[in-house]
Amino acid sequence: MIKHLLAGSLLAGCCSHAFAQKKYDLASPDKSVQLSITIGDSIRYAATLDGKLLMEPATVHFQTSADKPGTWKVSKALTSTKDEVLKPVVQQKSAEVRDHYNQLHLDFANGLGLEWRAYDNGIAWHWITNHKAEYTVLNEQALFGFEALGRAWYPQEDGFFSHNERQYRNYRIDSIGENKLASLPALFEVRGAKLLITESSLFNYAGMWLRGKGNGQLQGVFPNYPKEKKVTSDRDEQVRSREEYIARINGAQSFPWRIVMIARTDKDMLTNQLPYQLGRPATGDYSWVKPGKVQWDWWHYNNIYGVDFRAGINNETYKYYIDFAAKYGIEYVLLDEGWCDTRDLLKQSPGINVEELANYARSKKVDLLLWTSWLVLDRQLDTALSLFERWGIKGIKVDFMQRDDQDMVNYYERVSQQAAKHKLLVDFHGAYKPTGWLRTYPNVMTSEGVLGNEISKFAGSIDPDHTTTLPFTRMAAGPMDFTPGGMINVQKNAFASVPGEPMTLGTRCNQLAMYVLYESPLQMLCDMPTHYYREPEAMEFLRRVPAVWAQTIPLHAKVGDYAAVARQALNGEWFVGAMTDWTPRELSLDLSFLPDGQYRMYVWKDGVNADRNAKDFVMEMFTVDRSKRLTMKLAKGGGFVARISKQ
Repeated sequence: MIKHLLAGSLLAGCCSHAFAQKKYDLASPDKSVQLSITIGDSIRYAATLDGKLLMEPATVHFQTSADKPGTWKVSKALTSTKDEVLKPVVQQKSAEVRDHYNQLHLDFANGLGLEWRAYDNGIAWHWITNHKAEYTVLNEQALFGFEALGRAWYPQEDGFFSHNERQYRNYRIDSIGENKLASLPALFEVRGAKLLITESSLFNYAGMWLRGKGNGQLQGVFPNYPKEKKVTSDRDEQVRSREEYIARINGAQSFPWRIVMIARTDKDMLTNQLPYQLGRPATGDYSWVKPGKVQWDWWHYNNIYGVDFRAGINNETYKYYIDFAAKYGIEYVLLDEGWCDTRDLLKQSPGINVEELANYARSKKVDLLLWTSWLVLDRQLDTALSLFERWGIKGIKVDFMQRDDQDMVNYYERVSQQAAKHKLLVDFHGAYKPTGWLRTYPNVMTSEGVLGNEISKFAGSIDPDHTTTLPFTRMAAGPMDFTPGGMINVQKNAFASVPGEPMTLGTRCNQLAMYVLYESPLQMLCDMPTHYYREPEAMEFLRRVPAVWAQTIPLHAKVGDYAAVARQALNGEWFVGAMTDWTPRELSLDLSFLPDGQYRMYVWKDGVNADRNAKDFVMEMFTVDRSKRLTMKLAKGGGFVARISKQ
């Protein structure tokens, strides 16, 4: 349903003078979120939630080399309402997404347009140009005004060249000054509500970052277009100097949506899908896209044991992975770095024959994914993807981009488009946050841009304080390839860095719970089959937990402390996952989300000694219905999972 109304006296209160200040008010569909936009010599906005000031007045601005001179004179204002149900090709959180908002579209005499949207769970705006010739974007200003005494979970960065793998630092907002740069998304707590800043529909432009201004204000900042670049290795390209503009544009363009996701309670953030809703709709057929779980090799350096062949990067080892995947219904096996020359995708390593492996995998109803550095793929894109398709490869993991200036953002889109032509899935690593890719290019299934489990090979920074923060921060922007599934689980006093046989902080059930709490339509199993074979009870869960969901119901949530959700699989089964930080907890489990009927409930929970030996867990089964009330008892760094199926 779409309704339009020309905004004359109903929307704008203005004086008769052509350049007088104008004020526009835009409410969300349920009226709880109110936007106030004031236009004069500058454009300022403020937002309220339930009648209370949530975002202080702040400025937005946009300037191109082709703009007509003059003030922000409004030539047209149009409001509209939209209410429709989106049906994602890949069901990250749910099989249906309600997209309901009120919109204000403004055209200015200088040739620019500006659209605002008010949702019941957030606000967004983006700029539009109608210029026909080539021009450059000289400046964009996006300010965010918050209560100075509020709190932030801030992924602080050292510079624009980054994997965007950061811990979220908890700052008071007024302590975030110009020396504190952050990638997105970033989370804030203001007057009791949670606000998450991110962006969507990032195409042919530079990504937005944040920098403090003091007094509760933050500003969007952007890496300017690269002027001089230098390749420094088989995977790194450094920007040595930059132009005086953000982007070069040819013709009319819609620019990225700046999003402020709003959650009254922490658990409301777990179902907010604004980055997907504001993504550019897909064109073309993506019915071939198949989500699934992936057996991964790099985390443990192919260090399997208990076999009668030499383990390593060779066909015997990968056939062992394929056999494991076939036994447990794991859809994919990933060949990470090492299968080929990192400077030539056409030159396979000794002992590797990918075509033979692909044929073997196909005979076992398993598919293969291949890793590549972005640099070599950039040089061999058409040749390599054509070859991969002939081999029967189903996807690629593209790594080490480490930038999001316009030049690199265009690379992401080029790879996404070309991969789709060859019916290849994509997993971006060394990547910036997702910006609605899952809607625009559903073959882009997941991405990194997260301080994930791979770091457990080298350091003890991936701890339960961090992992209970991620569902409310990085994951809110879109699917994240955290790579869960470690089977050597330890409490903090027992951790050691063992890259060939890594361990994870927190309990076994904490790792299992990540498969329910962490969203990734290509969901990795990071540990080696040798370990999984020795854990049949854990594999009973991992073989059945899906990678996509029909619906998501948050149960309990507090950023950095705990999270619990119930999710329904596409086959109708229900899964529950809960995680805690280093504090042991008891969380209630109300099964009223179940439809009527009797169910078998299979539970994996922390054992009585999990606080000392984190591998300790118990598996149980009993009969329940929707009237059942249970308690989830979590050890320190603990977790809980359940699978619920109809009798």
